[in-house]
Amino acid sequence: MLNRPAVPHSGPVVAPAPSAQRFTSRRTLTLADVGDIASQLEPSGLSRGEAQEVGQEIARALGPAPGEIRLILDLESYGEAAKLITLEATRSDGTGLMLHREGNGTLTAKPLTGALTRRLTVVRGEIDSNSFYTSAVTAGVTDSLIGEVANAFSYDFDMQREVAPGDVFEVAFEQAYNRANEAVGVPRLAYVSLRTATLSRNLYRFTPPGQREAGWFDGNGASVVRALMRTPVDSARISSQFGMRTHPILGYQKLHRGTDFAAPTGTPVFASGNATVEFAGPKGPNGNFIRLHHDNGWETLYLHLNRILPGVTPGGRVAQGQQIGEIGTTGRSTGPHLHYEVHIDGEPVDPLKIDVGTGQSLTGAVLAAFLKQRDAIDTQRAARQ
Repeated sequence: MLNRPAVPHSGPVVAPAPSAQRFTSRRTLTLADVGDIASQLEPSGLSRGEAQEVGQEIARALGPAPGEIRLILDLESYGEAAKLITLEATRSDGTGLMLHREGNGTLTAKPLTGALTRRLTVVRGEIDSNSFYTSAVTAGVTDSLIGEVANAFSYDFDMQREVAPGDVFEVAFEQAYNRANEAVGVPRLAYVSLRTATLSRNLYRFTPPGQREAGWFDGNGASVVRALMRTPVDSARISSQFGMRTHPILGYQKLHRGTDFAAPTGTPVFASGNATVEFAGPKGPNGNFIRLHHDNGWETLYLHLNRILPGVTPGGRVAQGQQIGEIGTTGRSTGPHLHYEVHIDGEPVDPLKIDVGTGQSLTGAVLAAFLKQRDAIDTQRAARQ
């Protein structure tokens, strides 16, 4: 009906009685669904027929999608009756419909396009004595972004063991706002940085042309993605390192071929790199066990799992950072932990000391587009210092 120049109301507007006092007013309503519109217009003084017709017109324009609807009504009232002068109905993204009564009594309809603006919020803080999570919340980082911030650093920092109180971080995220200055949609990370006593990293979120997913790049356009993530589990402590040790069950000196990460049963375990699944299932003293063959020829092993996630089966593919199982204490184990091994050329190596390589670098026109976006973010960051 939006193509029509005018929308007739359901009947003639009742003329006010000579003694009735005429006045104008504005009402703002927030409704849970488009189906609530007509029932909310009638109490405002509109006739039942006009309230239903206007409600149907707005419902056609906005569609049936769920979500709050904001109505702004300008009314001309006299006694208990009211005449609708203008009505603006919008969704949270600013799209909607404007109705305006012309001099001949008809209501003209005009579609409203979204009028969203994006603003960059910059948050800075220091790591406290509790955790990165509490530090970020205290500084003002939106709760839903904190996991993504930690993941951006997962290739360069062990967030449990290499970050200490007093280390400085910065987070910049974009948020869309509608014409009522209300936040619309979810915030989106644009920039993160972390400075410790030994390392400083500044990372920018960027989606290369032709790719569906955004990635993290340093200031020169080099991807943070490495052959392997630093650790395959979050929020775990190292209970045993790579090297010779007295075996806790067998009681004699034996090479500990990996690193043990202790954490509660059920803690997620992630694939440390893109790989093909070679084995997934119970295997004697290893308990529930996964062996991955990575694209660069390396192999990683995950032992004593509580369970292996559905879909992780021999011959299948897993992506870096994909959850493949949960920490447990199956097989020959004295408590819930992940025993994690890395093999290069068939030999076990210390997972915490290997060089996991460097990320691929952007070039040509793609690099130029990245640098333009980087400079725009830096300019906005500097303006908020």
